Amino acid sequence: MMPNEKIDIENQIKEKIEQLEKDIVMLKDLTQPVSPDCAIGRVSRMDAINNKSVNEAALRKKEVQLSALKESLKNIDSDDLGKCIKCGIQIPIGRIMIMPESKKCVNCAGK
Repeated sequence: MMPNEKIDIENQIKEKIEQLEKDIVMLKDLTQPVSPDCAIGRVSRMDAINNKSVNEAALRKKEVQLSALKESLKNIDSDDLGKCIKCGIQIPIGRIMIMPESKKCVNCAGK
């Protein structure tokens, strides 16, 4: 991998981490308990509870992604950066730029 590609990947990771941290703060606000004393109807309360569940799932997914990105950032200088952990081939730079936390090539990820 070329040094300028590593810099691009590092910048991409940092941008994604920054955005995820903002998203996580927002989702934590949206996953607060639905207060039973609010003067909303039964259907509206059910919608609020359903939306809370959807937001909790999104929050968990973003927290996992954030953890993977931070791990990728720690390993940015590794010789194994961009190599598939399953088959060992170089992951295309386009995939790494889109999903810098990915550790598998498209073929291995699909299996």
